[in-house]
Amino acid sequence: MASYLFDRKPISQLISESTSEDVGLKRVLDAKNLVFLGVGAIIGAGIFVLTGQVASQYAGPAIVISFLMAGVVCGFAALCYAEFASMIPIAGSAYTYAYATLGELWAWIIGWDLLLEYLFGAGTVAVGWSGYIVSFLADLGIIIPRNLANAPFNYDASRGWFLTGATINLPAVLMILGLTGLLVIGIKESSRFNNLIVFIKILVILLFVVFGAFYINPDHWTPFIPENTGDFGHYGWSGVFRGAGIIFIAYLGFDAVSTAAQEATCPQKDMPVGILGSLAISTVLYILVALVLTGVVSYQELHVPDPIAVGVNAAGPGLMWLRPIIKIGAIAGLSSVMLVLLLGQPRILFTMARDGLLPQALAKTHARFRTPHNTTIITGLLAALIAGLFPIGILGELVSIGTLFAFVIVCSGILILRYTHPETPRPFKVPLFPLVPILGALISAAQILALPPQTWLRLVIWLMIGLTIYFSYGYRHSKLRSAGHGARSANLSP
Repeated sequence: MASYLFDRKPISQLISESTSEDVGLKRVLDAKNLVFLGVGAIIGAGIFVLTGQVASQYAGPAIVISFLMAGVVCGFAALCYAEFASMIPIAGSAYTYAYATLGELWAWIIGWDLLLEYLFGAGTVAVGWSGYIVSFLADLGIIIPRNLANAPFNYDASRGWFLTGATINLPAVLMILGLTGLLVIGIKESSRFNNLIVFIKILVILLFVVFGAFYINPDHWTPFIPENTGDFGHYGWSGVFRGAGIIFIAYLGFDAVSTAAQEATCPQKDMPVGILGSLAISTVLYILVALVLTGVVSYQELHVPDPIAVGVNAAGPGLMWLRPIIKIGAIAGLSSVMLVLLLGQPRILFTMARDGLLPQALAKTHARFRTPHNTTIITGLLAALIAGLFPIGILGELVSIGTLFAFVIVCSGILILRYTHPETPRPFKVPLFPLVPILGALISAAQILALPPQTWLRLVIWLMIGLTIYFSYGYRHSKLRSAGHGARSANLSP
């Protein structure tokens, strides 16, 4: 039995599936749509929250360097995703890449693990979105009761799990259900909605950058790298490095572009553009915001949940008109993140079901809309449940470890395929091979090791649940094994 667990799916079969007309998904996304999907997934709470917290606690104005470093590091994984997505443009993303390089068991593990990124990620962002929309409505005189806008469960290291007295986070639930309905209707309609809200949040960010630049006080940038306090990571260059490690999380989401590969009009050319283009645009926007924010207000005053709002206040009456617009930008930003995450997960489950690892009902597409409607509805309902009941802290840690684990697998997969299948056509190739995938895998693994032990424990429990499902259903229904063409390393042929 053990040998069959690592059967690999032939590259030729994957390429054939990527061009098959019977998949049922519409190819309607061009390079611009894919870039907007990536930007929609990346720019969210990171730019509106993390910027101030990292500047105030770790890096000072040198957070600009931290953002640049994190963008470069994330770029290692992005380059690996781009090569895979152009070579094997399948909706399964890292799950499919693992199936081709490491075998079925690892493919299942990474597919199940990606639920942590997309499903729990959508829930995490929905909780943050709820906080912003409740605050925005309160400014308009519309008050949502606290017991209907907070999670009923919370967790504290000293107390463990406890009840908060709240009933449900209703705004988060309703938003996820609304986006789920949009995604069922169609990928083209969802893409148009995403393009609109991404345009809004980029416009808001640029308004802050352009008008805030007139209120910059260069003295706030001196010293640019504050002197270290004597503790590692608290200012100085060690603070810049620690800031980069924390900010790394703000870049997560570009990989969601790869889940739309089978709905791209020209995936071989457009997928690398979508993945790398969205990462580059987001990095530039992060750096510009950090530069203006730390120039308008002292970094020591930015340890707040809404640092950009603090920057607007510090500028005085001249920028007060921008304050409500900043909230609209944050709401739009988080909305697009939710949309892209809720778009990505159903397509991974859809691909797993087509491989026989999940029930065939999940491999069906809607007769009219040609979307994976069953997996979309299930994902939406589960994400709504998670967002309505659980706190943002626990969810955020699970998202981080799930995503970084996927990065390790993808970067390692590029190394394996370059040596086992050097002759396979690669429309896009990772530069500086093998340095880039090695650095991508090692740095992602180091980030995982830095996470709290409790997060590791939750990951192990989650994976045990997944393995139970695999051995009770997936292993026995695998189409690769039942067809009798498991491609082991000795006879894998493109």
